[in-house]
Amino acid sequence: MKILILCTGNTCRSQMAEGFLKAMDPSLEVYSAGTQPGGRVHPVAVEVMKEKGIDLSNGHPKPVEQFINTTFDYVITVCDGAKEACPVFSGEVKRRLHISFDDPAEATGTPEEIKAVFTRVRDEIERDFTRFYNMNIKQQK
Repeated sequence: MKILILCTGNTCRSQMAEGFLKAMDPSLEVYSAGTQPGGRVHPVAVEVMKEKGIDLSNGHPKPVEQFINTTFDYVITVCDGAKEACPVFSGEVKRRLHISFDDPAEATGTPEEIKAVFTRVRDEIERDFTRFYNMNIKQQK
């Protein structure tokens, strides 16, 4: 089972979703990419995922063009911008899904307030991707 998770920057949401799916089922081939990839995985995303035992510190944002010719069972967009800019894949895409989350990288305030936004979004991603896994992947095994 091959899954691509797509967002705009590939610095937070898609990286976290990729981390959760890989942790749920190491047999999955899970990738993440961005329509306009940033320079690095957001350090607060790395921090809050570490609290869940998932290490994103070696991750790096990748351009979606890297995967255009790849066949996927699922391409999942996790932000409205990526949904609108999602390219046409020359490889087969069996199913497309959209599961949108707020962008924690846009959070403002004190470091504690910013971390609270990242934690909330992380927990929403974990909840929604656990549901996705249980309803779509686990049943096929």
